[in-house]
This record gives sequence, structure tokens and C-alpha cells, in this order.
Amino acid sequence: MDPITLISIMVLFALAAALYSSVGHGGASAYLAIMALFAIPAMTMRPTALTMNLLVAGFATYRYVKAGEFNPRLFLSFAVTAVPFAYLGGTIHIPPEIYRPLVGIVLWCAALHLLFKSRIIAGRPGKIPPLYITLPVGAALGFLAGLTGTGGGIFLSPIILVLGWAQPRVTSGVAAAFILVNSIAGLAGNVAAIQSLPPELPYFLFAAGAGALLGVWLGVRRLPQHQLAQLLGLVLLVAGWKLLFT
Repeated sequence: MDPITLISIMVLFALAAALYSSVGHGGASAYLAIMALFAIPAMTMRPTALTMNLLVAGFATYRYVKAGEFNPRLFLSFAVTAVPFAYLGGTIHIPPEIYRPLVGIVLWCAALHLLFKSRIIAGRPGKIPPLYITLPVGAALGFLAGLTGTGGGIFLSPIILVLGWAQPRVTSGVAAAFILVNSIAGLAGNVAAIQSLPPELPYFLFAAGAGALLGVWLGVRRLPQHQLAQLLGLVLLVAGWKLLFT
């Protein structure tokens, strides 16, 4: 890879990590789109995105937990079933034309709700749903996470917020931890793909880590609850656009 291309990818990775980590996400969907833009081999893309997710989501999880913006009960109610299904999803390949349009439309619907009702959403006290809801939802999101090479937080966050199960900052903490464990499981389910990690990975990780430092600082300390919800809506719009048109 020539230096100009490497620097361009690193800058885009840093920007993506800053944006996504500010709402507790790892940014895998953005990393996948960036790698596709630069024609990085498909067999390299999914393990690379998951590896970067581990760094960004791991750091975000640490910061949100340390700040007290985390609900372990809510996290476990999804993660218990998500992790094994993320492992299963990591072992399966499915043509992207099957899931990309549907997921893109769902993300856009959630984004519009968050953008136009952010103050109402931010003002809700949050109520943990029963296990008969969270366990199957966690399984479905975990499977989708492993299947698509993402951590699943891009799907979990809008569900939690739109249904009023937690406030935006706690949602970001739960999503970060959810992404972390699903990324580990997704990599384990596709462990053979680790051999396809690119030699430029240390540079990619450096860029993503630098972006995450800024993004998590904004999400944990600087952004008010309603603005955090609006920013998540923007992230979902971007993610939905990538799924529908790239």
C-alpha cells in the first residue's frame, strides 16, 4: 500500500472512530465502507473491522463504566444470548444484497425518530424490559453482528432509546460493552480469517484509537443527553446510507 493511500485511510478511520465512539459504537460499519472504497480485499475487511472494534469499543466501555454511565443488568439481558449467536453468525456468509437494503431502511427510520424526538427520549427515566423480550432480541442482534462483521451496537442503541429502556448516555455505555463482546465472539467464529489481517493493521489501530480518544471524551463528558441522541441519529443516517447506496 502506497503512503498516500495509507494516510488517507488512516484519516478516514480516525474521523469514523471519533464519530461512532462518541455514541458508544465501535464504527465497524464505517470501517467496512472505507475499506470497500479503497478496494481492500473482501476477505480482509470483516476481521479487520472487528479487530478495530475491539480497540474502540473496549476503550469506550472502560470510560463509560468508569463514569458510571452503564447498566450491567440491561447489558447482560442482551449479551447472554447475543454472544453465542454472534459466534454462529461469524461462521456464516450471506450475500449482502439480502440484508443491506432492509437494515438500511430500519436504521433510517430509527434515525428520524431520534433526530426529531431527541428531547423526549432524553427525558425518559428508563425502564429495563423483561427477559422474554431482551433474550430473543439479543440473540437476533448478536447473529446479525457476527454475520455482518459489526458489533451490533448500531442496531441495539436505537432499540433501547426508542423504546425508552435507558437514557442516551447509559445506552452508549451498554452499546459499547455489547459491541466489545460481540466482536470477540464474531472473530472467534471466523478465526481462520485472522490470517487475512493486513500488514497495515497497526497503523489502522493507531488511527482508530486516536479518533476514539476524542469521541469518547465528547460522549462521556461534553454532549448533553438530547444532543447525544441527535448525534446517534446522525450516525444511523450515515450507516443507513452506506448500507443502501455503497
